[in-house]
Amino acid sequence: MLRPRLRIPQSRALLRPTRLFNRSVHSVPILDHFRHAQGVPGLLSPDGFSIAWTKYMEHIVDRLNILTAGTDYESQTPLTILKSAARDPAQAAVFNYASMAHNNHLFFSQLVNLETVYENRAAAAPPPPASQTDISPGTSPATENVAVPGSGSVQFEPSEDRIPPKLRQELERNFSSLETLRREFLSTALGMFGPGFVWLVKNANTMELRILTTYLAGSPYTAAHWRRQGVDFNTSSADRNTVSAFYDRTQAGAGNGAGHLQPQAPGGTDVVPLLCLNTWEHVWLVDYGITGKGDYVQQWWETIDWQKVDALTFPIRRDGFKRIWWTLTPTDCKIAKQSVVPDMTGRL
Repeated sequence: MLRPRLRIPQSRALLRPTRLFNRSVHSVPILDHFRHAQGVPGLLSPDGFSIAWTKYMEHIVDRLNILTAGTDYESQTPLTILKSAARDPAQAAVFNYASMAHNNHLFFSQLVNLETVYENRAAAAPPPPASQTDISPGTSPATENVAVPGSGSVQFEPSEDRIPPKLRQELERNFSSLETLRREFLSTALGMFGPGFVWLVKNANTMELRILTTYLAGSPYTAAHWRRQGVDFNTSSADRNTVSAFYDRTQAGAGNGAGHLQPQAPGGTDVVPLLCLNTWEHVWLVDYGITGKGDYVQQWWETIDWQKVDALTFPIRRDGFKRIWWTLTPTDCKIAKQSVVPDMTGRL
């Protein structure tokens, strides 16, 4: 007599997790203030913009989606991912792509469209006399003074004229002058042998402003301090203490003491990034050539959106007030009858 065989599934098959299909949420952000055919007026041509932003960000985001598929990182923002992955040496690739996606987006989001600035200013200004309205064919009042790489045209106005008064005051207080800050950005970028980023950061507790460098995909955020990569081993002496400290920090996961992850790496400073300069070669090589890094940095200075920097320097609190606690005395606070105690760290 034939009996049907009853197939009993193995226990490990029953315990195998079933992965639900989740669509990757990471995508290339949209830069509303730039058009592909326009590039970045005064900084990057359409071809340069295509390489530095469109194609590069598509590559970075695609790799990030592949590495995070089916993980908790899949639904998190690049900033959240880089802060979390920085603690785990096994997640180095995830950190690199998340950090590059965030850094590059921050860099481009802090660039101003000079053509739009001039157009808005021209629309608000009274019409010029008839004798001054004649311009050469093929140009417009909004674009004839915009400097485009290789065009030889002249900038309409200095970048410093667009800096809000309070931000200008803080920059001059910390760097003595805006020219000093500009030259420090230039000299720091030129001194970097390898690719990376130059940052203007503020101490979240004292409001002191400083210049900070990170190499490759390094991040200045406090939670990612152990992967800040602020040392260029191509130009720094690789003494035993430097290498040992870096190796010990990365192999064990800095901040992972006694089995407890600390929110800040030992010896780290709580800083808030305010301004980002991308020094990777693919950003400037197309428009400025092999030796054009210095020209690129100087043109970048002229295209900074200082309103964005001001918003990060003096963020709006949830109660609608700007964080002005570092400029007020206890007497001023008492007179104003406003509390400046909650959330004074300025952490991101």
